[in-house]
Amino acid sequence: MAVNNKNTEHPQSDNIARREVLGRMGDALRCTALSTLLAGTANTFYSRDLQGSSLAMTDSNDSRRIRSPKAKTVIHFFMNGGPSQVDLFDPKPALKRFEGSPPTKDIAAEIEFTNESGTMMPSPFRFSRNGDSGMELSELLPGLREVSDEICLVRSMHGEHFNHEPSLYLMQTGRTIPGRPAVGSWVVYGLGSENQNLPSYVVLDDPKGLPINGIQNWSSGWMPPVFQGTRLRSEGPPLLNLSSDQSLPEGVQSLRRDFLRQLDASHRQRHRNYPELDARIASFELAARMQLAAPEALDISRETAATHEMYGLNNDDTHSYGKRCLMARRLVERGVRFIQIYIESQIWDSHSNLVDSLKYACKKTDHPISGLIKDLKQRGLLDTTLLLWGGEFGRLPIAQVSSSRKGGAGRDHGPSGFSVWLAGGGVRGGYVHGATDEIGHKAVDQRVSVHDLHATVLNLLGMDARDLVYRRHGLDERLTDQYPARVVSEMLL
Repeated sequence: MAVNNKNTEHPQSDNIARREVLGRMGDALRCTALSTLLAGTANTFYSRDLQGSSLAMTDSNDSRRIRSPKAKTVIHFFMNGGPSQVDLFDPKPALKRFEGSPPTKDIAAEIEFTNESGTMMPSPFRFSRNGDSGMELSELLPGLREVSDEICLVRSMHGEHFNHEPSLYLMQTGRTIPGRPAVGSWVVYGLGSENQNLPSYVVLDDPKGLPINGIQNWSSGWMPPVFQGTRLRSEGPPLLNLSSDQSLPEGVQSLRRDFLRQLDASHRQRHRNYPELDARIASFELAARMQLAAPEALDISRETAATHEMYGLNNDDTHSYGKRCLMARRLVERGVRFIQIYIESQIWDSHSNLVDSLKYACKKTDHPISGLIKDLKQRGLLDTTLLLWGGEFGRLPIAQVSSSRKGGAGRDHGPSGFSVWLAGGGVRGGYVHGATDEIGHKAVDQRVSVHDLHATVLNLLGMDARDLVYRRHGLDERLTDQYPARVVSEMLL
């Protein structure tokens, strides 16, 4: 564009005008992004323009960018602590033959607590075949056994680290380091929301406390804060300070909100290029809309007695987790895009007293989860809701023994081979994918990395892991980073 330099009366006017126009364009782009995220935007997603840093929205008609989605929503049952695959999902009769034998060299190289290393230890629990598929599952999972034909069991997962913190980062963000966006942040960045009155990414954490790594598990990292997970409480008000401390007529409330909106717009005009401010304003506006939407969405008293029974709300052992599962179903019905349900911190971290600790963890979670699967199916929601169950790693097939720990033997961390399962949302029900070696230590057949799992989840939601890009410091950032990642097509319908 040619620039007119002949204006001598106001030599600065063109530059000022151009800066003003560019600034307003930047504001418009940010506002468009935020409003689109918080409004209905099904079947579209955002990527960074490879020719610049502006935010570009790619329409769903571009098949290179977005596939036909099988799932609209994800419910992620995050079982922090490391569930033992050889006691729950991956029966290994050979462990009985090797009982009492010392660990192999491969296992010895992975032992974290070397002074507590024991010998090969078979599972104390029985396995049986279930459903039309004949899927073998532990006696500890009677609820899951009833719906085994709905789940796709992956026995060949493998990770990169044997400590909780880096393994949690890997499972949540695709890298073993902190500071990156969680998978839920990537999903809502890519797809937006179908409900402008509720957060796109909801976290239902346990009232007993946060998991290891705390709120970093659902952080948006270097993405704008508007993409981070929103914690909704299952006990008491869903959000603190959501309701006004003053009872005012609706007309006064409306005028008050309009005035605050004008103040926000004026403040944003004076402080451009500040994504934290945009996110804060957007969160306040969302909070205003949530004053009516959130309490209604999470009010499980509206459910029937039969539904309460299905989720285990009448049992002290299952009430807490069952309530969060039922809340998740209500959020699915209202178009929330990504929901994570957490359980007590380290509930699956069975370093000692393996029998009692696994019985406790399964007793709290198995019935509510199977109830949710049944409920979604009977309501016609399972086909479009992707369920994902798993922790950050598994356990070793040897005993961990220590006089300083309470109870009997347990199992140490095992990242080289573990199990997760998926259901609904376009995955093959009643299917077992991959295998570990004969003792359940290492994934050896049809191996699935964490990056493969992430790529598969994105694919089921209609996105390509290579195309879902966020431009940062001149680099094209992805959930799968620069690691090779494949969609595990064998798992898909």
